[in-house]
Amino acid sequence: MRPIQLPEPPSPKLGTPEIFEGGVYGVVRRAVVIGNGYPGSENQSIGLVRALGLADKHVLYRVTRPKGGLNEWLHWLPVSIHKNLDYIIRQICIILKYRGQRGLPLPAENGGGVGLKGILEADVHQIVTMARQTFEKDGPILVVASGRDTISVSSSIKLLASDNAFVVQILHPRLHLNRFDLVITPKHDYYPLTREAEQQVPQFIRKWITPREPPDSHVVLTVGALHQVDAGSLRNAASAWRDEFAPLPKPLLVVNIGGPTGNCRYGADLARQLTTNLLSVLDSCGSIRICFSNRTPEKVSNVILKELGGNPKVYIWDGQEPNPHLGHLAWADAFVVTADSVSMISEVCSTGKPVYIMGAERCTWKFSEFHKSLKDRGVVRPFTGSENISESWSYPPLNETAEAASRVHKALAERGWRLRP
Repeated sequence: MRPIQLPEPPSPKLGTPEIFEGGVYGVVRRAVVIGNGYPGSENQSIGLVRALGLADKHVLYRVTRPKGGLNEWLHWLPVSIHKNLDYIIRQICIILKYRGQRGLPLPAENGGGVGLKGILEADVHQIVTMARQTFEKDGPILVVASGRDTISVSSSIKLLASDNAFVVQILHPRLHLNRFDLVITPKHDYYPLTREAEQQVPQFIRKWITPREPPDSHVVLTVGALHQVDAGSLRNAASAWRDEFAPLPKPLLVVNIGGPTGNCRYGADLARQLTTNLLSVLDSCGSIRICFSNRTPEKVSNVILKELGGNPKVYIWDGQEPNPHLGHLAWADAFVVTADSVSMISEVCSTGKPVYIMGAERCTWKFSEFHKSLKDRGVVRPFTGSENISESWSYPPLNETAEAASRVHKALAERGWRLRP
Protein backbone atom coordinates (compact mmCIF):
# COMPACT_ATOMS: atom_id res chain seq x y z
CA MET A 1 0.00 0.00 0.00
CA ARG A 2 1.26 3.45 -0.87
CA PRO A 3 2.15 5.40 2.31
CA ILE A 4 0.16 8.53 3.17
CA GLN A 5 2.22 11.70 2.91
CA LEU A 6 1.69 13.81 6.05
CA PRO A 7 2.55 17.52 6.22
CA GLU A 8 5.88 18.58 7.60
CA PRO A 9 6.04 18.97 11.41
CA PRO A 10 4.92 22.36 12.70
CA SER A 11 7.26 25.30 12.25
CA PRO A 12 7.36 28.17 14.77
CA LYS A 13 7.17 30.67 11.93
CA LEU A 14 4.44 29.04 9.88
CA GLY A 15 2.18 27.94 12.75
CA THR A 16 0.68 24.51 13.35
CA PRO A 17 -1.14 22.76 10.48
CA GLU A 18 -4.67 21.78 11.47
CA ILE A 19 -3.93 18.10 11.02
CA PHE A 20 -1.59 18.30 14.02
CA GLU A 21 -4.26 20.15 16.01
CA GLY A 22 -7.04 17.62 15.56
CA GLY A 23 -8.00 18.77 12.07
CA VAL A 24 -11.05 20.71 10.93
CA TYR A 25 -13.32 18.06 12.45
CA GLY A 26 -12.35 19.06 15.97
CA VAL A 27 -12.28 22.85 15.61
CA VAL A 28 -15.42 24.84 16.45
CA ARG A 29 -15.52 27.95 14.29
CA ARG A 30 -19.22 28.87 14.34
CA ALA A 31 -22.28 28.96 16.54
CA VAL A 32 -26.04 28.71 16.31
CA VAL A 33 -28.09 30.63 18.86
CA ILE A 34 -31.64 29.45 19.55
CA GLY A 35 -33.66 32.33 21.02
CA ASN A 36 -37.22 32.75 22.26
CA GLY A 37 -37.80 36.43 21.49
CA TYR A 38 -37.19 37.65 25.05
CA PRO A 39 -34.17 39.99 25.34
CA GLY A 40 -33.26 38.83 28.86
CA SER A 41 -33.04 35.24 27.64
CA GLU A 42 -31.38 35.78 24.25
CA ASN A 43 -28.87 38.17 25.80
CA GLN A 44 -27.49 35.28 27.86
CA SER A 45 -26.86 33.10 24.80
CA ILE A 46 -25.29 35.90 22.79
CA GLY A 47 -23.19 36.91 25.79
CA LEU A 48 -21.77 33.39 26.05
CA VAL A 49 -21.08 33.25 22.30
CA ARG A 50 -19.32 36.61 22.58
CA ALA A 51 -17.18 35.40 25.47
CA LEU A 52 -16.19 32.37 23.37
CA GLY A 53 -14.93 34.58 20.54
CA LEU A 54 -17.74 33.75 18.11
CA ALA A 55 -19.61 37.07 18.25
CA ASP A 56 -19.29 37.61 14.49
CA LYS A 57 -19.62 33.93 13.58
CA HIS A 58 -23.06 33.01 14.83
CA VAL A 59 -26.56 32.79 13.38
CA LEU A 60 -29.64 33.61 15.46
CA TYR A 61 -32.68 31.37 15.12
CA ARG A 62 -35.84 31.97 17.10
CA VAL A 63 -38.67 29.84 18.46
CA THR A 64 -41.85 31.90 18.19
CA ARG A 65 -45.31 31.53 19.65
CA PRO A 66 -48.64 32.88 18.38
CA LYS A 67 -49.47 36.19 20.03
CA GLY A 68 -52.54 38.19 20.86
CA GLY A 69 -55.94 37.39 22.28
CA LEU A 70 -56.35 33.94 23.78
CA ASN A 71 -52.71 33.09 23.04
CA GLU A 72 -51.55 35.17 25.99
CA TRP A 73 -53.19 32.53 28.24
CA LEU A 74 -51.64 29.56 26.42
CA HIS A 75 -47.92 30.20 27.05
CA TRP A 76 -47.78 27.36 29.56
CA LEU A 77 -48.28 24.85 26.72
CA PRO A 78 -45.40 23.32 24.73
CA VAL A 79 -44.71 25.42 21.65
CA SER A 80 -45.81 22.82 19.08
CA ILE A 81 -49.13 22.16 20.89
CA HIS A 82 -49.70 25.90 21.30
CA LYS A 83 -49.22 26.49 17.56
CA ASN A 84 -51.46 23.65 16.50
CA LEU A 85 -54.16 24.76 18.93
CA ASP A 86 -53.88 28.31 17.58
CA TYR A 87 -54.30 26.91 14.06
CA ILE A 88 -57.45 25.01 15.08
CA ILE A 89 -58.93 28.08 16.77
CA ARG A 90 -58.25 30.22 13.70
CA GLN A 91 -59.80 27.61 11.43
CA ILE A 92 -62.92 27.49 13.57
CA CYS A 93 -63.17 31.28 13.49
CA ILE A 94 -62.84 31.27 9.70
CA ILE A 95 -65.49 28.57 9.32
CA LEU A 96 -67.88 30.50 11.54
CA LYS A 97 -67.26 33.78 9.76
CA TYR A 98 -66.78 32.61 6.18
CA ARG A 99 -68.66 29.35 5.67
CA GLY A 100 -67.19 27.26 2.89
CA GLN A 101 -63.90 29.18 2.62
CA ARG A 102 -60.74 27.12 2.35
CA GLY A 103 -58.70 26.85 5.56
CA LEU A 104 -55.27 28.21 6.26
CA PRO A 105 -52.23 25.93 5.80
CA LEU A 106 -51.10 24.07 8.91
CA PRO A 107 -47.97 25.75 10.32
CA ALA A 108 -44.73 23.80 10.64
CA GLU A 109 -44.00 22.45 14.11
CA ASN A 110 -41.39 25.13 14.68
CA GLY A 111 -43.34 27.86 12.98
CA GLY A 112 -41.71 27.82 9.57
CA GLY A 113 -44.25 30.22 8.13
CA VAL A 114 -43.86 33.00 10.65
CA GLY A 115 -41.72 35.14 8.35
CA LEU A 116 -39.44 36.86 10.84
CA LYS A 117 -37.55 39.91 9.62
CA GLY A 118 -33.83 39.16 9.58
CA ILE A 119 -34.11 36.20 11.98
CA LEU A 120 -34.62 32.60 10.92
CA GLU A 121 -37.36 30.52 12.49
CA ALA A 122 -35.82 27.66 14.49
CA ASP A 123 -36.41 24.55 12.40
CA VAL A 124 -34.81 21.38 13.75
CA HIS A 125 -34.59 19.62 10.37
CA GLN A 126 -32.94 22.62 8.72
CA ILE A 127 -30.34 23.10 11.46
CA VAL A 128 -29.52 19.37 11.69
CA THR A 129 -29.16 19.08 7.92
CA MET A 130 -26.87 22.10 7.83
CA ALA A 131 -24.73 20.71 10.67
CA ARG A 132 -24.31 17.36 8.92
CA GLN A 133 -23.73 18.64 5.39
CA THR A 134 -21.16 21.28 6.34
CA PHE A 135 -19.31 19.25 8.97
CA GLU A 136 -16.47 18.04 6.74
CA LYS A 137 -15.83 21.52 5.39
CA ASP A 138 -16.49 23.75 8.41
CA GLY A 139 -16.28 21.44 11.41
CA PRO A 140 -18.73 21.11 14.32
CA ILE A 141 -21.30 23.68 15.40
CA LEU A 142 -21.75 25.12 18.86
CA VAL A 143 -25.48 25.39 19.64
CA VAL A 144 -26.46 27.73 22.48
CA ALA A 145 -30.10 27.97 23.55
CA SER A 146 -31.84 29.71 26.45
CA GLY A 147 -35.35 29.50 27.85
CA ARG A 148 -38.13 26.94 28.15
CA ASP A 149 -39.45 27.31 24.61
CA THR A 150 -36.07 26.41 23.10
CA ILE A 151 -35.67 23.10 24.96
CA SER A 152 -37.41 20.88 22.42
CA VAL A 153 -35.37 22.36 19.55
CA SER A 154 -31.95 22.19 21.20
CA SER A 155 -32.51 18.70 22.62
CA SER A 156 -33.64 17.45 19.21
CA ILE A 157 -30.48 18.84 17.62
CA LYS A 158 -28.43 17.00 20.24
CA LEU A 159 -30.34 13.77 19.55
CA LEU A 160 -30.11 13.95 15.75
CA ALA A 161 -26.68 15.56 15.25
CA SER A 162 -24.65 14.60 18.32
CA ASP A 163 -21.57 13.90 16.14
CA ASN A 164 -21.75 17.32 14.51
CA ALA A 165 -22.86 19.71 17.26
CA PHE A 166 -22.16 20.60 20.88
CA VAL A 167 -25.36 21.75 22.60
CA VAL A 168 -25.42 24.18 25.54
CA GLN A 169 -28.75 24.88 27.26
CA ILE A 170 -28.96 27.97 29.46
CA LEU A 171 -31.52 28.07 32.30
CA HIS A 172 -32.77 24.91 33.95
CA PRO A 173 -34.67 22.47 31.70
CA ARG A 174 -36.21 20.76 34.79
CA LEU A 175 -35.59 17.13 33.80
CA HIS A 176 -33.54 14.83 31.58
CA LEU A 177 -30.37 16.90 31.75
CA ASN A 178 -28.58 14.32 29.59
CA ARG A 179 -30.40 15.75 26.58
CA PHE A 180 -27.67 18.42 26.41
CA ASP A 181 -23.88 18.45 26.37
CA LEU A 182 -23.79 21.24 28.97
CA VAL A 183 -26.42 22.99 31.10
CA ILE A 184 -25.70 26.48 32.48
CA THR A 185 -28.16 27.62 35.12
CA PRO A 186 -28.33 29.93 38.15
CA LYS A 187 -28.07 28.31 41.56
CA HIS A 188 -31.47 29.69 42.49
CA ASP A 189 -33.04 27.46 39.82
CA TYR A 190 -32.42 24.66 42.34
CA TYR A 191 -34.32 26.54 45.03
CA PRO A 192 -37.36 24.23 44.61
CA LEU A 193 -35.25 21.39 46.05
CA THR A 194 -34.70 23.21 49.35
CA ARG A 195 -36.69 22.84 52.56
CA GLU A 196 -37.79 26.47 52.37
CA ALA A 197 -39.36 25.91 48.96
CA GLU A 198 -41.12 22.74 50.10
CA GLN A 199 -42.85 24.81 52.75
CA GLN A 200 -44.03 27.32 50.14
CA VAL A 201 -45.32 24.94 47.48
CA PRO A 202 -48.31 22.61 47.85
CA GLN A 203 -47.43 18.93 47.49
CA PHE A 204 -49.75 18.31 44.54
CA ILE A 205 -47.98 20.84 42.25
CA ARG A 206 -44.45 20.44 43.58
CA LYS A 207 -43.34 17.91 40.97
CA TRP A 208 -44.36 20.25 38.15
CA ILE A 209 -42.05 23.08 39.19
CA THR A 210 -39.23 21.20 40.86
CA PRO A 211 -36.02 20.18 39.06
CA ARG A 212 -36.13 16.39 38.96
CA GLU A 213 -32.36 15.88 39.13
CA PRO A 214 -29.59 17.43 41.24
CA PRO A 215 -26.69 19.07 39.35
CA ASP A 216 -23.98 16.75 38.05
CA SER A 217 -20.62 17.30 36.37
CA HIS A 218 -22.08 18.76 33.17
CA VAL A 219 -24.22 21.35 34.98
CA VAL A 220 -22.61 24.76 35.47
CA LEU A 221 -24.12 26.74 38.36
CA THR A 222 -23.94 30.54 38.32
CA VAL A 223 -25.03 33.16 40.84
CA GLY A 224 -26.73 35.43 38.32
CA ALA A 225 -27.50 35.61 34.62
CA LEU A 226 -25.06 35.60 31.71
CA HIS A 227 -24.85 38.79 29.63
CA GLN A 228 -22.78 40.68 27.07
CA VAL A 229 -21.07 43.14 29.41
CA ASP A 230 -17.31 42.65 29.70
CA ALA A 231 -14.18 44.77 30.03
CA GLY A 232 -13.98 45.31 26.27
CA SER A 233 -17.57 46.47 25.90
CA LEU A 234 -17.17 48.83 28.87
CA ARG A 235 -13.98 50.35 27.42
CA ASN A 236 -15.74 50.93 24.11
CA ALA A 237 -18.77 52.44 25.86
CA ALA A 238 -16.59 54.71 27.98
CA SER A 239 -15.05 56.10 24.81
CA ALA A 240 -18.32 56.34 22.86
CA TRP A 241 -20.18 58.18 25.64
CA ARG A 242 -17.30 60.34 26.89
CA ASP A 243 -18.65 63.62 25.52
CA GLU A 244 -22.00 63.14 27.25
CA PHE A 245 -20.94 61.69 30.60
CA ALA A 246 -17.49 63.12 31.33
CA PRO A 247 -18.80 66.66 32.05
CA LEU A 248 -21.50 65.45 34.48
CA PRO A 249 -21.03 66.36 38.16
CA LYS A 250 -19.80 63.43 40.23
CA PRO A 251 -20.68 61.09 41.77
CA LEU A 252 -23.07 59.85 39.08
CA LEU A 253 -25.88 57.63 40.38
CA VAL A 254 -27.68 55.54 37.74
CA VAL A 255 -31.16 54.24 38.59
CA ASN A 256 -32.54 51.30 36.56
CA ILE A 257 -36.25 50.63 37.02
CA GLY A 258 -37.81 47.43 35.74
CA GLY A 259 -41.35 46.20 36.25
CA PRO A 260 -43.27 43.96 38.66
CA THR A 261 -43.27 40.20 38.11
CA GLY A 262 -45.16 37.31 39.63
CA ASN A 263 -42.39 36.85 42.19
CA CYS A 264 -41.59 40.55 42.74
CA ARG A 265 -44.88 42.43 43.04
CA TYR A 266 -44.96 46.20 43.42
CA GLY A 267 -46.64 49.29 42.06
CA ALA A 268 -46.88 53.02 42.66
CA ASP A 269 -46.19 52.52 46.37
CA LEU A 270 -42.64 51.32 45.66
CA ALA A 271 -42.16 54.14 43.16
CA ARG A 272 -43.10 56.69 45.82
CA GLN A 273 -40.67 55.11 48.28
CA LEU A 274 -37.95 55.12 45.63
CA THR A 275 -38.44 58.83 44.91
CA THR A 276 -38.37 59.60 48.64
CA ASN A 277 -35.09 57.71 49.01
CA LEU A 278 -33.56 59.38 45.96
CA LEU A 279 -34.46 62.83 47.27
CA SER A 280 -32.81 61.85 50.56
CA VAL A 281 -29.48 61.01 48.86
CA LEU A 282 -29.61 63.89 46.39
CA ASP A 283 -27.19 66.04 48.38
CA SER A 284 -24.46 63.37 48.15
CA CYS A 285 -24.95 62.96 44.37
CA GLY A 286 -23.50 65.13 41.66
CA SER A 287 -26.10 63.89 39.20
CA ILE A 288 -28.72 61.16 38.81
CA ARG A 289 -29.78 59.44 35.60
CA ILE A 290 -32.93 57.29 35.55
CA CYS A 291 -33.89 54.65 33.00
CA PHE A 292 -37.16 52.74 32.68
CA SER A 293 -37.39 49.34 31.01
CA ASN A 294 -40.04 48.31 28.50
CA ARG A 295 -41.73 46.47 31.39
CA THR A 296 -42.11 49.54 33.61
CA PRO A 297 -45.84 50.27 34.08
CA GLU A 298 -47.08 53.81 33.63
CA LYS A 299 -48.28 54.00 37.23
CA VAL A 300 -44.63 53.58 38.27
CA SER A 301 -43.01 55.86 35.68
CA ASN A 302 -45.63 58.58 36.22
CA VAL A 303 -44.74 58.83 39.92
CA ILE A 304 -41.02 59.15 39.10
CA LEU A 305 -41.62 61.73 36.38
CA LYS A 306 -43.92 63.80 38.57
CA GLU A 307 -41.61 63.87 41.61
CA LEU A 308 -38.20 64.08 39.94
CA GLY A 309 -38.76 65.20 36.35
CA GLY A 310 -38.12 68.87 37.09
CA ASN A 311 -35.09 68.45 39.35
CA PRO A 312 -31.95 69.98 37.79
CA LYS A 313 -29.75 67.18 39.12
CA VAL A 314 -31.94 64.46 37.59
CA TYR A 315 -32.07 63.29 33.97
CA ILE A 316 -34.74 60.77 32.93
CA TRP A 317 -34.08 58.95 29.66
CA ASP A 318 -37.04 59.26 27.30
CA GLY A 319 -36.57 55.85 25.68
CA GLN A 320 -35.35 57.23 22.37
CA GLU A 321 -32.27 55.80 20.68
CA PRO A 322 -29.39 55.63 21.26
CA ASN A 323 -29.82 53.61 24.44
CA PRO A 324 -27.34 54.89 27.07
CA HIS A 325 -27.28 51.62 29.06
CA LEU A 326 -23.67 50.68 28.29
CA GLY A 327 -22.59 54.27 28.81
CA HIS A 328 -24.23 54.18 32.24
CA LEU A 329 -22.42 50.96 33.14
CA ALA A 330 -19.09 52.49 32.11
CA TRP A 331 -19.48 55.95 33.69
CA ALA A 332 -21.70 55.47 36.76
CA ASP A 333 -20.18 55.64 40.23
CA ALA A 334 -23.06 53.69 41.82
CA PHE A 335 -26.34 52.04 40.87
CA VAL A 336 -29.84 51.71 42.28
CA VAL A 337 -31.78 48.84 40.69
CA THR A 338 -35.28 47.51 41.31
CA ALA A 339 -35.25 43.90 42.49
CA ASP A 340 -37.35 42.35 39.71
CA SER A 341 -34.74 41.63 37.02
CA VAL A 342 -31.99 39.05 37.49
CA SER A 343 -30.40 40.08 34.18
CA MET A 344 -30.37 43.81 34.98
CA ILE A 345 -28.86 43.21 38.42
CA SER A 346 -26.28 40.76 37.07
CA GLU A 347 -25.04 43.32 34.55
CA VAL A 348 -24.49 46.12 37.06
CA CYS A 349 -22.84 43.68 39.51
CA SER A 350 -20.27 42.82 36.82
CA THR A 351 -18.82 46.35 37.17
CA GLY A 352 -17.61 45.97 40.77
CA LYS A 353 -19.23 49.31 41.64
CA PRO A 354 -21.71 49.88 44.51
CA VAL A 355 -25.13 48.38 43.77
CA TYR A 356 -28.18 49.21 45.88
CA ILE A 357 -31.34 47.14 45.48
CA MET A 358 -34.84 48.54 45.86
CA GLY A 359 -37.72 46.23 46.77
CA ALA A 360 -35.93 42.93 47.45
CA GLU A 361 -38.13 42.38 50.51
CA ARG A 362 -41.12 42.12 48.14
CA CYS A 363 -39.62 39.23 46.21
CA THR A 364 -40.53 35.61 46.87
CA TRP A 365 -39.60 32.15 45.68
CA LYS A 366 -36.38 31.88 43.63
CA PHE A 367 -35.95 35.66 43.49
CA SER A 368 -35.55 35.86 47.25
CA GLU A 369 -32.84 33.19 47.08
CA PHE A 370 -31.05 35.16 44.34
CA HIS A 371 -31.03 38.35 46.41
CA LYS A 372 -29.89 36.47 49.50
CA SER A 373 -26.92 34.99 47.61
CA LEU A 374 -25.82 38.43 46.39
CA LYS A 375 -26.18 39.97 49.84
CA ASP A 376 -24.19 37.14 51.45
CA ARG A 377 -21.35 37.77 48.97
CA GLY A 378 -21.33 41.48 49.77
CA VAL A 379 -22.24 42.37 46.19
CA VAL A 380 -25.42 44.37 46.87
CA ARG A 381 -26.94 46.42 49.68
CA PRO A 382 -30.54 47.53 50.25
CA PHE A 383 -31.39 51.08 49.21
CA THR A 384 -32.75 52.84 52.27
CA GLY A 385 -32.24 56.54 51.49
CA SER A 386 -29.64 56.97 54.21
CA GLU A 387 -26.66 56.23 51.94
CA ASN A 388 -23.86 58.64 51.16
CA ILE A 389 -23.32 58.02 47.45
CA SER A 390 -19.92 59.74 47.54
CA GLU A 391 -18.62 56.98 49.84
CA SER A 392 -17.68 54.16 47.50
CA TRP A 393 -17.32 50.46 48.27
CA SER A 394 -16.38 47.50 46.13
CA TYR A 395 -16.46 43.71 45.78
CA PRO A 396 -15.09 41.10 43.37
CA PRO A 397 -17.19 41.69 40.22
CA LEU A 398 -19.52 38.92 39.14
CA ASN A 399 -17.80 37.32 36.17
CA GLU A 400 -20.36 34.64 35.38
CA THR A 401 -20.15 34.76 31.59
CA ALA A 402 -16.36 34.36 31.50
CA GLU A 403 -16.52 31.50 34.01
CA ALA A 404 -19.24 29.77 31.97
CA ALA A 405 -17.15 30.21 28.81
CA SER A 406 -14.22 28.56 30.59
CA ARG A 407 -16.42 25.57 31.39
CA VAL A 408 -17.48 25.31 27.74
CA HIS A 409 -13.80 25.23 26.72
CA LYS A 410 -13.19 22.44 29.22
CA ALA A 411 -16.22 20.41 28.12
CA LEU A 412 -15.23 20.72 24.46
CA ALA A 413 -11.69 19.57 25.29
CA GLU A 414 -13.08 16.50 27.05
CA ARG A 415 -14.83 15.64 23.81
CA GLY A 416 -11.66 16.19 21.80
CA TRP A 417 -12.87 19.47 20.29
CA ARG A 418 -11.72 23.03 20.77
CA LEU A 419 -12.58 26.57 19.79
CA ARG A 420 -10.36 28.15 17.22
CA PRO A 421 -8.27 30.86 18.92
